[in-house]
Amino acid sequence: MPGAKYDMIAIDLDGTLLCPRGEVSAANLGAIRDARKAGITVTVCTGRGLLECRHVTTIIGQTDPVVVAGGSILACPVRQRTLHRFAMEPALVRGLVGHMTAHGHAALVLKDPTATAPGATGADSANESCGGTAAHPAGHDYVVVSPTGWKGVDPVTRWWFDTLKVPVKLVASLDEDQHLDHTVRVGVCGTRAATEPVAREVLAAFDGRVNSHHFGAVVPEGVIAGDGVTGGDQHIVIFELFDKQASKWNAIMWLAAQRGLRPERICAIGNDVNDLDMLANAGLGVAMGNAIPEARAAARLHTHGNDADGVAHAIQQVLDGKW
Repeated sequence: MPGAKYDMIAIDLDGTLLCPRGEVSAANLGAIRDARKAGITVTVCTGRGLLECRHVTTIIGQTDPVVVAGGSILACPVRQRTLHRFAMEPALVRGLVGHMTAHGHAALVLKDPTATAPGATGADSANESCGGTAAHPAGHDYVVVSPTGWKGVDPVTRWWFDTLKVPVKLVASLDEDQHLDHTVRVGVCGTRAATEPVAREVLAAFDGRVNSHHFGAVVPEGVIAGDGVTGGDQHIVIFELFDKQASKWNAIMWLAAQRGLRPERICAIGNDVNDLDMLANAGLGVAMGNAIPEARAAARLHTHGNDADGVAHAIQQVLDGKW
């Protein structure tokens, strides 16, 4: 097998590694194993929180650190412990949540569930094996701020929490959040028509202070969202905001620095808006066949869709020295 030109492959999950049914194909799994055998570090880069992707990291046997929560957290998937995070300022969190609830949305406030010191690696190191015992979580991954209780939370959000068994603390006011400084993301979920007004208002009010994404939600057919829109409809979206430094690429670069890897020796594979920075900045950016136009434009090369083992195809090209 020719020597690969890359030391790390960063792979998005939804729409990329995962097929339309939300599964990892045998071909993709085999390709990841082959990459590791060739000495390449494989990392997951996803918008999901650590708990929300644990079933996937288990299936692929992930022991190297992963980039989760849209790039706001780097974590050890074995010990379930945060290695580094890009936390949001409490005043910023309060301002964002205020706008969201004023528009009638339940604000989804994602936490660093392991409650490590902000911006620090603590006792863990990205250069060490992620062995050992699991960390003790803070008790919940999300604080959901909804003045009207669960009836004010979009059905898609409730389905997501129930399906993945995500620990949630429901509060009527952000004053009930005892760990505001552990916040890494604030967002809302709903129809595009319902989320666009608050998105415009927030981006105008906090210009330059946040990194934001507005993209399609993962929803199965049959789940009813707000305004009677059914699951699988492209109009069901997530609008989420982070600290301005939080992104998948910045998280990858933190991990690369820990391991002495150069950006030009990194391959990134993705399909959506939160993949744009890593597709554009990695030594090799590969867009999926099902990628949005912006992702295809940001990437240097394109692979098959997530319904046709696109990740496996891309990895094989890398291992063969063709890419």
